[in-house]
Amino acid sequence: MPEKRARYKDLHISTEIPTLGSPKIPSPLAACRFETDDRGVDFYLDNELHEEITDEPIPLCFEKAGPREHVFFDTPKTKCAIVTCGGLCPGINEVIRSIVMAAFHNYHVSSVLGIKYGLEGFIPEYGHEVVELTPQMVSNIHLLGGTILGSSRGPQSTEQIVDALERLNVSCLFMIGGDGTMKAANAIVDEVTKRNLKISVIGVPKTIDNDIDFIPQTFGFETAVDKATEAIQCAHTEAQGSMNGIGLVKLMGRESGFIAAHASLSLKEVNFVLIPEKEFALYGEGGLLENLEERLLTRRHAVIVVAEGAGQHLVSDTNLKDASGNKVLGDIMSFLKKEIHSYMTERDIPYTIKLIDPSYIIRSVPANANDRVYCGFLGQNAVHAAMAGKTAMVVSKLMDRFVHLPLRLVTRKRRRLNTQSDYWRAVMESTGQSTLVDYRDKPRTESEDFEDV
Repeated sequence: MPEKRARYKDLHISTEIPTLGSPKIPSPLAACRFETDDRGVDFYLDNELHEEITDEPIPLCFEKAGPREHVFFDTPKTKCAIVTCGGLCPGINEVIRSIVMAAFHNYHVSSVLGIKYGLEGFIPEYGHEVVELTPQMVSNIHLLGGTILGSSRGPQSTEQIVDALERLNVSCLFMIGGDGTMKAANAIVDEVTKRNLKISVIGVPKTIDNDIDFIPQTFGFETAVDKATEAIQCAHTEAQGSMNGIGLVKLMGRESGFIAAHASLSLKEVNFVLIPEKEFALYGEGGLLENLEERLLTRRHAVIVVAEGAGQHLVSDTNLKDASGNKVLGDIMSFLKKEIHSYMTERDIPYTIKLIDPSYIIRSVPANANDRVYCGFLGQNAVHAAMAGKTAMVVSKLMDRFVHLPLRLVTRKRRRLNTQSDYWRAVMESTGQSTLVDYRDKPRTESEDFEDV
C-alpha cells in the first residue's frame, strides 16, 4: 500500500490549455451564451477509470468547451484545414461536416481545406491534391461511411507538414485521428512553437477501439457496438443450429477490449469474452477449452467473442510492425480454431464451428443517430476552441459535459479496460466465465504444454 500511495502522490495531472495569445476580437456569434476559460468542470478520476489510481479519487478541473466572447483570429481572413488519419471509424464524415458548417456559417472563415490521405497530403512527394470543403460539398456526407478525405497510416516529417501549413497560409488545423495522430499533433505543435507561428492545432479523438486515455467514449464506438451485436446474434443463431455448435466472433481491439466487452454486455448471448487486458489459460482446470467442453455438454452450444489482440501470449510473435509502428498481431482466430479442433477430436466430441469476422463492416458503416449528435458537438466545439486561439488540445465529453483536454494528457498512454472494475465484473456475471483462470496465475505443466502456431 505505501508504494501505491507514493505512486498516487507522484501523479501530476495538468489540465491547462495553451493559447496563441490573448483573444481581443469580438466574436461574430450572436445570441449565444459564451463560456469562460475558468476550469470549472469538476471531474473525479478514480480506479474505475484509471488503473494508476488505487485508493482515493483525484479531483480535476477542466475548461468547458463552447464559444468565447472574444476570438483570437480575424475570422473572415482565417483559413482552416482538416486531415483524417488512421483507420476508418463511423462518424468521421459527420465530424468533417460539422467543422465545415460551423467554420463557415458561424465564423464566416475564408476557406476550409481538406487534406487528402492523411498526413501524406502535406508532403509534396506524394502528389495528393488539396480540396476546398464548402457547405454545399459536405451537406450530405454524414450519410456515408468512411472519410471523404481518405486516410493513411504512418509518420511523416513534422518539418514538411509545418512547411505545408505555412505555404497554404493555414491558421487552424483540425486533426481527426487516434493515439498516433494525437502524438503527431503534439509534434506539430512543438514545431509550430519553435518557429513562433500562430497556428492553432486542435485534435478530435477518433478510435473505434475506444483506447484514447482520459476519454470515456470516442465517437463511433456506439455504432461499432451496435454492428458487433448483429454479428454476435448471427453467431448465436449458427451455434444453436447444430449440436455442440460454436460461434467464434472476432471484433476489433488491438490493446483494449471495450467493443468485445460492451457488445457482450448488450446482447447477453455470449459465453466467453477474450480481451487483450486479460490473459487466459487454454488447457487444464480453469482453462478455456475445459470450460468450453463443459458448456457444450450442458447447453449444446456456445458463443465466444474474441478481441483481435486477445491471446497474444499463446501465439507466435510475428516480429513485424505495421505502417503506424504497431506490432502485427498473431492470428488468434486460426489458433483457437486449431486448438478447439484438436481438443474436441481427442475427446471424441462432435462439434461444428463458425468463424465470423465483421471488423471491416463495423468500421465502415455510417454513424448511428447518437453518434451523429456526438460528432456534431465535437466538430462545433473544435471550431469554437480554434477561433479562440486554443491549441495543443482535444475536445472531449466527460460526464455529459464537453471540455478541453491537453494533448499531452491524452497521449500519455493508451486507455485499457480495467479488469478490476465493476464494469468487468458485470461482463463476468453476464457471460458466466468467472471460472476462467488468468494465464499468469496458472503455471503450465508438461502435460498441458502446446505448440504455438
